[in-house]
Amino acid sequence: MPHAYFRFYADLNDFLPPRLQQRSFLYPVYDGTQSVKHLIESLGIPHTEVELILAGGQVIDFHYLVQAGDRITVYPPFATIDVSPAGRLRPALTPPHRFILDNHLGKLARYLRLLGLDTLYADNHVPDVELAHIAQDEQRILLSRDRGLLMRGNVTYGYCLRTKDSFQQLIAVLHRFQLLDEVAPWTRCLRCNGLLVPVDKETIRHRLEPKTKLYFEKFHMCCDCRQIYWQGSHYPRLQALIERALSTANE
Repeated sequence: MPHAYFRFYADLNDFLPPRLQQRSFLYPVYDGTQSVKHLIESLGIPHTEVELILAGGQVIDFHYLVQAGDRITVYPPFATIDVSPAGRLRPALTPPHRFILDNHLGKLARYLRLLGLDTLYADNHVPDVELAHIAQDEQRILLSRDRGLLMRGNVTYGYCLRTKDSFQQLIAVLHRFQLLDEVAPWTRCLRCNGLLVPVDKETIRHRLEPKTKLYFEKFHMCCDCRQIYWQGSHYPRLQALIERALSTANE
């Protein structure tokens, strides 16, 4: 069977078995009949992880049909490398970035909302096919640990999380999409993602517990679900998490 040479760089090697990492290797191809996207994903790497592909040093796109003897090099996004429009595999996203998370990432969704980032979270009743459609229709970045979900053809923007630790997931997303300039803590509802606005205490007094009425004066309310927020006992812990996240992401 004909073969082509493949070489994957940086954290794309996370998806490969040790024997194929950090090296060029031969991979079987059906000469001129398989797209480079198909072959990359057959190795377990979602197309959403790929930013630049070269064949013999020339920029190619996902539709390129791999030929026997081709030397294919594949790169993830690099913050220090600006890929020209001619070399982009997908249209560039313009800030602010918007996300949709699958049903295993509830804690990460709360963390992203805490930082003011537009984040939809799918509960257990939303099937993968609908997640992919929402991501496509609203140009949202799909975050998941499910490679199969990220390999769906209508998913344009996505990121495969490598860890189950929610805080480390948050740092990875901040780094991957360079989000520090977009962070605006305490501006989104942790429950539904709606925007928070200041609200006069007198207009919500009837909804407050007696001690809350007594000890707090400043309140915010979600424009969508009407959840009320104030700097209660939970505030110092969450503020410390925000500061830790921003400090870690700046390192």
